[in-house]
Amino acid sequence: MAAVDVLNIKGEKVSEIDIPDSIFNVAIKESVLHEVVTMQLASRRSGTACVKHRSDISGSTKKLYRQKGTGRARRGNIKSPLLRGGGSVFGPNPRSYAYKVPKKVRKLALKMALTSKYNDKKLLVLDQFELDEIKTKKFIGISKAINVSKGLFITEKENRNIELSARNIPNIKILRCEGLNVYDILKFEHLVLPIDSIKAIERRLL
Repeated sequence: MAAVDVLNIKGEKVSEIDIPDSIFNVAIKESVLHEVVTMQLASRRSGTACVKHRSDISGSTKKLYRQKGTGRARRGNIKSPLLRGGGSVFGPNPRSYAYKVPKKVRKLALKMALTSKYNDKKLLVLDQFELDEIKTKKFIGISKAINVSKGLFITEKENRNIELSARNIPNIKILRCEGLNVYDILKFEHLVLPIDSIKAIERRLL
């Protein structure tokens, strides 16, 4: 097991903690990380683009004029795609872009993302992470004390004071343990974990 320094909210080292190699020291494969991040981004696509096809247009179905003898092109009803206001051909319909990769691959990618933060020395562990009131200024003070300007903070469970204090701070995101994901870990420069959340991550990944 590797040892990591445990800091308090003032940025001072108070102890050390051992973290499991099976989660924070695995071989990193960029292809696996890419596959899972692509899956996450695809699942976030709205897929709500839609056009009206010929059958969706309101209008008469009567043939506009006779087939022969006018010298004009053969014409059907007013909903023809060739006419202004007619239906669209091969336009987009609402759809879901989401797809899944195997659960084992998702778990492995999460371990790789955590390992990358540990290897880059961007993993910070706090002895406790609490606020007694909703105060953005206090949260900014904690971030400066631990020298984090662009970071992902993890909480073991819902913490209203912390979540509301940080929601308007740019480049800072609060996630609960169950929402921990590869994309967010790689997106932010630092990963900040309270000791309690490490145990929750172990339960989830082991």
